[in-house]
Formats: sequence, structure tokens, C-alpha cells
Amino acid sequence: MRPALIKNHPTKPELWQDLPLGDELKRLTESEIAEVSRKFFGYHLVRLGNLSSQIELAACPIKHQVNITSKKQVYTSLVAVPDDLPVSENSVDAFLLAHELDFAKDPHQILREVDRTIMPNGYIVITGFNPLSLCGLLKYLPINKNNVLHDARFFSSARVKDWLQLLGFEIVDVKHLLFNELFLQRKLRAPSKWNQWCHEYLPLLTTMYVIVARKREIPLSLIKPKWKAKAKFSTVGASVRNGLMRVESRWKTLNK
Repeated sequence: MRPALIKNHPTKPELWQDLPLGDELKRLTESEIAEVSRKFFGYHLVRLGNLSSQIELAACPIKHQVNITSKKQVYTSLVAVPDDLPVSENSVDAFLLAHELDFAKDPHQILREVDRTIMPNGYIVITGFNPLSLCGLLKYLPINKNNVLHDARFFSSARVKDWLQLLGFEIVDVKHLLFNELFLQRKLRAPSKWNQWCHEYLPLLTTMYVIVARKREIPLSLIKPKWKAKAKFSTVGASVRNGLMRVESRWKTLNK
């Protein structure tokens, strides 16, 4: 398994149009996340990265949405590196990472920062490219060498889920999307019988996936023991009092 930490920063796309079929991928991502975003609750949502910042979440009830990017863009709310966020602990209610881990030097540190700043029961949505797909295989072939996908990391959904679970996240849902090699830039066709068959029987070979997870924290509480300590002494009973009365009566008789 390839290490998650690498020496050099991959080339990040600044716009969805930098990806092959970027506009169509953006619309597909928005439609899949729209239903999930209805469940978000709280005051602050962070869209981390260039691609995340351009996703529209019109159905999300959280209205304060902050776009964090490493460089100043038109859509940027805050300039910061994703692995060192200038955000207080337990202050963010939801995170969106659209292909942010695919173009990250250290995805572990990004997830640790998300874990530090997210509220208990907060949501995180991650989209990524599947290394087991045809697109993941073509990445290693000299096809369209200028394509930014050649720099993508292509982490599997199982690997990302494992990282999240180690940080205490509960996996809520995983969606597998799209059968397209992307490098050849064939237009995304409407669902056909072939696509439906692949989605039903070969979901692990789709080009993209969406992971929805929720931060869980179990509060610590004292467990009271069910047993009770038994006293090692007994109270003075009537038999002892009667004995003392007989001794006192005999003592008075002897002193007469």
C-alpha cells in the first residue's frame, strides 16, 4: 500500500473546469450531496479546498458557509493551509471535502485538523476518485499527460473509511458514482442498462465515491457498583439489654 504522506505537493485544480468533464462532475456531485446536506444542523459549515468552495448547497439549513483555500480566489472566505486550520476546537458543524484528499500531501493531517475542529455529532462529506476504476488504471498510462488527474492520489473508499473510523467517526453512507474513464473525456451519458447493471453488481469499480460520516463522542460517566458493603458489627439488641438489667438487679441484692 502506498504511503499517505509524500514529499511534494500534488498539483491542485483551481476550478472544476481543470478536471476532464469538470462541469458535469460538479453537477453530479452537487446533486448527490444535496440530499445529504439537508441533514446538517448548526451554525458553521466549512467547504475546504478549491473544488469544495464551488459546490452549491442551496438545500443546506446551515447558512454560514466558510470557504477555506490555500490561495486567494474569488470564492475564498479564508486563506489557510488545510493541514493547519486557524479554527477553534469543536466549532464547526459540518465539513465538505470535494476531492481534497486526492490532491493532498498529507491527508492524515487534514483529517486530524477536521477532527480537532468539528463539533460532536458533526457531519463530514468526502468525495474521491476510485483507484480500482478504469480511470484509476489509466492514470498510470501516458494518456493526456497534461491532465491534472495524473497527479491525483486516488485513495480507495475503504482506506478513507478506515482513517475516519480511527478518528472516531461513524460511517453513515457510502455512494458509488459514475462509470467513466474521464481521461478520454467521453460525455457522461444518461443512465443506461449497462450503467445500471454495473452499479448493481460492480459498485466498487465506479469512478467516484461519496462518503458521509458523523463524529461520535461517548461521554464518560461513573458506574456505581451494585453491591453494598456489609457492616462488620451488629447493633445492641434486646438480649444484651436484658442481660445488663439482670446483672444490675443482682448487684443491688448483694449490697442490701
